Amino acid sequence: MRGPARIGALLSFLLMGLGQIYHRQYLKGILFILLEVYLLVFWSLPFRYAMWGLTTLGDTPQSRNGFQVVQGDHSIFLMIEGIIFLISFILFLWVYYLNVRDAYKVGQARERGIKPNTTKQTLANVWENGFPYILLTPSILFTMFLTILPLLFGVMIAFTNYSGPNHLPPKALVDWVGFDTFLNLFQLKTWSTTFYGVFGWTVLWAILSTATTFFLGLIFAVFINHKGIKLKRLWRSIYILPWAIPQFVSILIMRNIFNGEFGPLNQYLRALGLEAIPWLSDPMWAKVTLVTVNMWFGFPFWMVLMSGVMTTIDKEMFEAADVDGATPWSKFWKITMPIVMFSTAPLLIMSFAGNFNNFNIIYLLTQGNPVNVEYSYAGSTDILISWIYKMTLEQSQFATASVVSILIFIVVATLSIWNFRKTKAFKEEDMMS
Repeated sequence: MRGPARIGALLSFLLMGLGQIYHRQYLKGILFILLEVYLLVFWSLPFRYAMWGLTTLGDTPQSRNGFQVVQGDHSIFLMIEGIIFLISFILFLWVYYLNVRDAYKVGQARERGIKPNTTKQTLANVWENGFPYILLTPSILFTMFLTILPLLFGVMIAFTNYSGPNHLPPKALVDWVGFDTFLNLFQLKTWSTTFYGVFGWTVLWAILSTATTFFLGLIFAVFINHKGIKLKRLWRSIYILPWAIPQFVSILIMRNIFNGEFGPLNQYLRALGLEAIPWLSDPMWAKVTLVTVNMWFGFPFWMVLMSGVMTTIDKEMFEAADVDGATPWSKFWKITMPIVMFSTAPLLIMSFAGNFNNFNIIYLLTQGNPVNVEYSYAGSTDILISWIYKMTLEQSQFATASVVSILIFIVVATLSIWNFRKTKAFKEEDMMS
């Protein structure tokens, strides 16, 4: 004969709550049954319609009957509704699993001679042991519908032909096209030329913007922490200002300073008898300008961070190095640099990922310009994230933008995970755990 645990689990698998009723937990069982009956009665048809919409994205386009517009299926609304019902169904399966698991555990307790909890005992147990889960439940629901829903929607768009001018709802339907958009990005010359060019500059930009700010911050931190430097707090306060001022305002000021026609920088060059430099109108100079301005904004963070790290270095290490006859240069490379790198390596990786998607400075300073006639919807200084912005909000190329977003995630996630695993700080943390 099967024990109460297996019988209860089987009954709860057949219908939510039956196992609990079998174990004489009547109120809990009735609540589970009512939940399933409610969902079956009131949500079966909407769920079937949502799954139909998610799989087909509609079959009736918008049409005209004389001067009257007859609305058809809206593919994007159908997709979103389908994703919502799909997430809800997954949550329901999770509750169904908890119902079966609960019946099985109560049955195991009965097999050991323990009486099932009464309704009062169950409520007290839920309040005592399940209170943290009760508080976390709203967060789980918000995460599902405010984080996972947009992510799933963004990924699914990549497998459709959602783009202008021929596949924009409600006028036209959107279709599932599989990996066609991915293949077009790499095979069609109009897209591949742009992608490879923008991707190459994005990687170069992320490396340069991270390395320059890091090493410039390191240089200033070393100078400020030098024994002979007085008024250290004053110097730190002065150099932290570029990072403290809102970046939006600072970038707009820099845009005017580097303006090729009326910018003060070119006016000074002309006053000195030199030729004006096309800071923002020449592709190469525009990239140099971006890296230079980013150095101005980024180095204070590293300077303050490394100054803090340097103050924690044991002075006895330097004293021992002096006794051994070490030069200042060797002390820097053998003592200061390894400790600084050990402490800042995780942040350096995060900085690289942040610069890979640094939309603000690119768009506010150059707007991706100057124009590149070989690119589609991108300029010479556009990085992937600003190219995505232009494709979505300016050109309605949603499918291609979604594909690029997925590729950004794959590249950044892969590089970050690989680097984090190679970082000594995380290796030491794993060894300690």
